[in-house]
Amino acid sequence: MISRVLEACLYATDLDAAERFYVDVLGLERYSGMPGRHVFFRCGAGMFLVFNPARTSSEPSVVGGAIVPAHGASGPGHVAFAVPDADIPTWRARLETAGVAIESQVTWPRGGRSLYIRDPAGNCVELASPKLWGFEDPDDA
Repeated sequence: MISRVLEACLYATDLDAAERFYVDVLGLERYSGMPGRHVFFRCGAGMFLVFNPARTSSEPSVVGGAIVPAHGASGPGHVAFAVPDADIPTWRARLETAGVAIESQVTWPRGGRSLYIRDPAGNCVELASPKLWGFEDPDDA
C-alpha cells in the first residue's frame, strides 16, 4: 500500500534563484545539490526536488551503478506545501515582506485556505491547509 508522497519535484533552469527562493523565502532546508543539474530540500518527512530540465531530460544519471532514467518537463508545474490554517496570515505577511506577489487566496468549502504564489521559474506554489482535503492541520495532529 502506498502511504505518502516521498518526493515531489519541479523544474527550473536557474537553480541558484530557485535555491534562494525555497530557502530564504519558504524556509526549506537545503539537503544537497549539483551545480547546473539539481538542488534538493528537506520538507518535513519528505523531499522536495528542483531539477534543471535541460540536464535531466537529456542525460540519465548513474547512482551506485544503477541508471536513473532521464526526466523533465516544460512549462509551469505545481506543488502545495502543508501549513496550519492559522498560519496563513503570517505567511501572507512574510511573503509580502519578501516582495513575493500573492496570486490568489482561496477559502475551501471543506475548510482551510490556500495562498498561491510563483517561484522564480514561474511554477505555481501553494501554501495550503491540509483541511482542504479533509486532513488535520500539521499543528492539530
